[in-house]
Amino acid sequence: MTILWFLVHLAGATMLLLFAVRMVRTGIERAFGASFRRAVTQTQNPLRSAGTGVVLAIVLQSSAAVALLVSGFAGTGTIPFGAGLAMVLGADVGSALLIQVLSFDLEWLMPILLALGGGFFIKSEGRKLKQAGRIIMGIAFILISLRFLRETMEPIRDSAFLPSLAGYLERDFVTAFIVGGALAFVMHSSVAVILMCVTLVSIGAIPVEAGISLVLGANLGSALIPVWLTRGMSALSRRIPVANLMLRGSGAVIALLLVNKLPILPYFGDIRPAQTLVYLHILFNIALLCALPFCTLLAGPLQRLLPDHDLQTQDVLNRNISVLDNSVLDRPQLALSTMKREVLRMAQVVEGMMRPVMDLYSHYDKDVSSAIKAQDSIVNTALDDIRRYTAAMNAEKMRKYDQKHARELTEYAIAIETAGDIIVKRLLPMAREKADQSIRFSKAGADELETIHDRIMANMALASNVLISDDVESARLLLEEKSEMTRMERKSRKRHLQRLSAGAQISFESSDIHLETVSALREFNSHISAVAYPILYRNGQLLETRLIQGIGKEEVDADS
Repeated sequence: MTILWFLVHLAGATMLLLFAVRMVRTGIERAFGASFRRAVTQTQNPLRSAGTGVVLAIVLQSSAAVALLVSGFAGTGTIPFGAGLAMVLGADVGSALLIQVLSFDLEWLMPILLALGGGFFIKSEGRKLKQAGRIIMGIAFILISLRFLRETMEPIRDSAFLPSLAGYLERDFVTAFIVGGALAFVMHSSVAVILMCVTLVSIGAIPVEAGISLVLGANLGSALIPVWLTRGMSALSRRIPVANLMLRGSGAVIALLLVNKLPILPYFGDIRPAQTLVYLHILFNIALLCALPFCTLLAGPLQRLLPDHDLQTQDVLNRNISVLDNSVLDRPQLALSTMKREVLRMAQVVEGMMRPVMDLYSHYDKDVSSAIKAQDSIVNTALDDIRRYTAAMNAEKMRKYDQKHARELTEYAIAIETAGDIIVKRLLPMAREKADQSIRFSKAGADELETIHDRIMANMALASNVLISDDVESARLLLEEKSEMTRMERKSRKRHLQRLSAGAQISFESSDIHLETVSALREFNSHISAVAYPILYRNGQLLETRLIQGIGKEEVDADS
């Protein structure tokens, strides 16, 4: 009974810790997520990228979140492989420094943080101040969960169960390493796992030797998380997480052997065991930064390991080969899978249509424009096929959930087709008009459009990932990007009007095309982002009334 009660308390403390870490990250993403993504794309130098990664991991409380963010941008070519990998390595250092801060005795701050954070979150009307309250309360909950964990371990520390388990992990460092990796992967948070290990070592529940093996395993587990979450993305997106896994995995194994086979711990002298654990964790991650000069050189081997099949894929897309399988219509689960694949194919076609649009604005090419229009017919045909496929599915064998999922996929297919129409019916004619009338954009205006276009290409990669994985975190990021796109549209409009007020002739001539292009790009992004709504709604993170109100407000803003 004592063991059962201990396990219940341990599960409660662990869940509170995970919830608290997630709460802090959610608050930061909702308040400043778009700013962080701008920081990612604006950094190219490896050393500076590593520094950016350190900062992002500290504020997001997750190196895996940074890795996912970087992977999405790498998939669109927005950030090069070398800079992206450097940023992920820096994020690992940032995550380690965060653990150092959270391992301090900060219990006296708990009531202050709860009062301050709760006041901001409940009473504030402003979005950023409200999310600041969420962040502060999340930090307080982390401290509470750690105290809860210590109190849970105290009664059982002197029993026969825990010392025997701790002794086994100390003797068998390989098992401890595997356990640490598995915990980090399952909990999707190496920060939470390592904080648990530090707490257990601080109260003497486990020896420092076992703690080190667990922490090194957690480092491996944290590198596995982005590899798993990007499994459905393009080869370009997967290369950085795989490279990080190779570096961290091999480094963790080497460090594990060194610590357990060589007399390293005596060099830490009289340092407290828990602090020794933190220091070794930080040193391990700093040591991995030695790979920074070689990040770019790893691009070649990773390209051979994960070859880019875009050419083959594009050939399939252009040949209009549907992946819908009529033979599985009587089996709803398989039928829905083929529908999802077909919708993904539509998204890939539209992505290919959107990619050369800004080039057409600079140098209009009739052949490229005709090719894009031909691809639009592929999208239209695919939508018609999906509609017929949905109607032909065996409704009697479908659950209510299956029927709803089929409707959601069809609705997103309609959104993708509408996005394709925006390219063909609005963007291409404006590109041709600009060329025919020899209209030029100002440098500032052209840069604004290029920035918005780059952001859209990154969002399309993110949308495809959301469609494949149904990942809630990615869906929330996609909606944040939708809000950011609205902000970028308003900012571009404001700057353009300022240039007009300043008497810029070039801005006057291009005014209609510039403003209409910005509006069309924002609408295109809105249609692509639609895949996030049903996922968030199913997971209780988006109220239906709020969704309707939000859409209504956005339409009013667009019309004003």
